[in-house]
Amino acid sequence: QLQLVESGGGLVQAGESLRLVCAVSGAKMGVYARGWFRQAPGKEREFVASINWSGENTGYADSVKGRFTISRDNPKNAVYLQMNSLEPEDTATYYCVAGQSSYTESPDNYAYWGPGTQVVVSS
Repeated sequence: QLQLVESGGGLVQAGESLRLVCAVSGAKMGVYARGWFRQAPGKEREFVASINWSGENTGYADSVKGRFTISRDNPKNAVYLQMNSLEPEDTATYYCVAGQSSYTESPDNYAYWGPGTQVVVSS
């Protein structure tokens, strides 16, 4: 079974940057579409960014376009989320996901989820 573990979260001030990293553990069964979701306390889970198996195609939520960048390194089985110009509204637990169908923004297309890493942005 594929296991995902996020790292890189923390507490920063508005306007600063963070880079999240998603690493894989367990047996390697193939190449997956990857993505990031987030959930703030008391709010529903929402899509953030996605990337296809080769890294040539990406998708972003309107709220993070121009500020966040998703990328991947297949030889290392790692996925990254570079977050610039962070805002208090970005405060949430961020989850790394993997799926075998597409890099869609629907959570139903991702069978594997990491435990999450917390990001807090103060003003």
